[in-house]
Amino acid sequence: MGKEIERKFLVRDSSYKDMADSHVEIRQGYLSRAKEATVRVRTFGSRAYITVKGPSHGAVRSEWEYEIPVSDALEMLREVAVGSVLEKTRYIVDFRGYKWEIDEFHGGHRGLVTAEVELPSEDTEFDRPGFVGEEVTGDPRYYNSNLS
Repeated sequence: MGKEIERKFLVRDSSYKDMADSHVEIRQGYLSRAKEATVRVRTFGSRAYITVKGPSHGAVRSEWEYEIPVSDALEMLREVAVGSVLEKTRYIVDFRGYKWEIDEFHGGHRGLVTAEVELPSEDTEFDRPGFVGEEVTGDPRYYNSNLS
């Protein structure tokens, strides 16, 4: 079992685009959005994954992720996804030793931009890039499963 320790923030400006090393288009939907376990299917560029996440405990949650055929992922998104399928562009920014993932949402959530950083422990100190705004870690309004 893997543990994910992640902090999430709103983004205040588009300077992340100039700082980004890469970006990728993502489509994701949920087979389950239950509080006890979410099951996500995602296309990530030319790859696809199914991910099971346990409940959040602050910035920590259990996570299992497996690569699956893209054709299976697209079929699941089309046939069994609960709610709407999210579409977003993810930008990757390396900043002072940490990889930041900035998600620019499209469709019904156009204008929402969030930044996440994965940490080795909950109490890890880290510098925030200038584009990072208010922290929303643990705020269910910004869970991708609730946005879908």
